[in-house]
Amino acid sequence: MALVTGASSGLGNACATLLAKRGYAVYGTSRDPGARDRKADEFFELIRLESSDDDSVSTAVGYVLAKEGRIDALVCCAGMGVAGPVEETPVVEAAAQMDVNFMGVVRVVRAALPGLRASGGRLVVVGSLAGSIAVPYQAYYAASKAALAAFVDALRLELVGMGAQATLVEPGDFRTGFTASRRTFGLADDSPYADNGRRAIAVMADSERHGADPILFARLVTALLEKRRLAPRYRLGPWPQRAAMRLKDLLPRRLGEALLKAYFRIYSVKGA
Repeated sequence: MALVTGASSGLGNACATLLAKRGYAVYGTSRDPGARDRKADEFFELIRLESSDDDSVSTAVGYVLAKEGRIDALVCCAGMGVAGPVEETPVVEAAAQMDVNFMGVVRVVRAALPGLRASGGRLVVVGSLAGSIAVPYQAYYAASKAALAAFVDALRLELVGMGAQATLVEPGDFRTGFTASRRTFGLADDSPYADNGRRAIAVMADSERHGADPILFARLVTALLEKRRLAPRYRLGPWPQRAAMRLKDLLPRRLGEALLKAYFRIYSVKGA
């Protein structure tokens, strides 16, 4: 059986839907399972899980264990996005970003690990290419995904000889509801970051709207759950973004930064 967080929409929904069609007993999670009508092909149970609440996490995982007696796979897809300049994004919003994207995963993983170790199961954590190539005006989002990369790398070493395995999947841009749900702060007309920030976020939004189909992510995760040995991480998404990841480690840092400035249309501010 598989437990998929963030299954009410986006990558999590695509993953839970496909796994259920492939014969898995799937439990998807959502902060508010009754917030929308279910699709006709969602053959999985959707349960409540608020990743920022320890009691909610333990209740959800306990419910699954009580019904199934085991956890064979955990796929952590739940997350959210905050955009805006570092200086103008409220600290409380930055903290919320880290709590949902990083500590939320930590809470769920800790609760599920005993079951995964007992079954020799698979843990798939969804990071982002932004965790390896930091995205301007999404510094806190990128930081949360970079934290997940370090977390999974360390966890893999701790699980040696335990039976369970963990991996990180780093998607690029996919066509999901992430773009519309992203919360943006700052960038008022009198902000010194307004012009560059608005252009950069517009580039991100356009790339996301023309991103890859979430079914590609779901197919990869389904294949990973059947693999005998998981690699530390997997990357997928539009080919230019994957190519950029390969170039990142080859190019001098200053040249790589110059290319990012050009891509996100970041120009020097007069008087700065």
